[in-house]
Amino acid sequence: MGYVAVKGGTEAIEASLDRLTYDRLKEEEVVEIHTILATMRPLVDQVMSEASLYSPFLAALAIKQAGGSMEEAVFLLRAHRSTLPRHYYSETVDTEDMFVERRVSASFKDIPGGQLLGSTNDYTHRLLDFNLVTESKEENRDWLQKYRKQMNQDCSDEELQFFPKVVDYLRSEGLFETYPLDDTPPKDITKESIQFPTGRSEKLQVLTRGQTGAVTSLGYASLRGYGQVHPTIGEVRVGAVPIHVQHPYEEDSEQDDLFYIGDVKLTEVESFVPVTVKKNNQKEEVEFEIGYGISFGQNETKAIAMSILDQCLENPHAEFPTHDEEFVFLHIDSVESTGFISHLKLPHYVTFQSKLDSARQVKKGGTSNDN
Repeated sequence: MGYVAVKGGTEAIEASLDRLTYDRLKEEEVVEIHTILATMRPLVDQVMSEASLYSPFLAALAIKQAGGSMEEAVFLLRAHRSTLPRHYYSETVDTEDMFVERRVSASFKDIPGGQLLGSTNDYTHRLLDFNLVTESKEENRDWLQKYRKQMNQDCSDEELQFFPKVVDYLRSEGLFETYPLDDTPPKDITKESIQFPTGRSEKLQVLTRGQTGAVTSLGYASLRGYGQVHPTIGEVRVGAVPIHVQHPYEEDSEQDDLFYIGDVKLTEVESFVPVTVKKNNQKEEVEFEIGYGISFGQNETKAIAMSILDQCLENPHAEFPTHDEEFVFLHIDSVESTGFISHLKLPHYVTFQSKLDSARQVKKGGTSNDN
């Protein structure tokens, strides 16, 4: 169910829109799209993820138009996405081909290729930096020049490399189950309504475009007891993956004949979840399952929470709402949930008057009976 604006009195609505424009312009400041792209990268990444459209420029435009409102920016970008033609379907992305910017594991100190901290707030002191109030472009240029010089010195003798997956080494020891490659075409939830029970491709689509706060909250709920899924992060990796498409007039093109159309920045998480299973001898043993999370941009908290919910939904349990796909999927969509809540602001005059009349009738009947 989707709610959109409902028109009432034309003059009143036009006046409201003028007031909205006034509130945006009254300080006589202009936020450039480039400024949003350059300084609000996490916000741009979050909007792209929830809107299911990878376009930093359009996400920044939506943020500007929405005045910084996340829910409105996602709504705008999803609405625009629905108008776009679809000319191609990209080939399946192999995240082992990711050009990694950040890669950490909470499961092992030493991992093949090493830990790469990259860019993150994880190690910062959460104190307000009042130097930002007076920063200048000149000071920033000086800092950048020194940093780039040092970076070039540190990296001059190193070759670019792609990092192997941590889980592959555990699979080689027989600690994780291996599965045959499934080439079943995924269902597109933006083209078809979700039908329960859902397939795996649908689960991952709904989770990755779910509202970041909602996905995080439900993942946290499961983590602290409502489902009791407590994983260890096998690997978090952030980086760019190449996107390829086939020639529009050639089917089943060879890998060398595919067309490279650009890169997409992703956050990918593989969580290791301990589970107790009974073997044929009825003896219980501890094994591990993988929870998977992936999201546009650098969106680590959401991807981790998604990996928790992924494992929950792969193991349904009637007692816990976080293991109920219908409960989870119908409550994490940003446009659906904010639209339904926001519709309460729209006129409900007739229905409320009906309830009010009923209450008055009951009240009058009760008073007369008491007398």
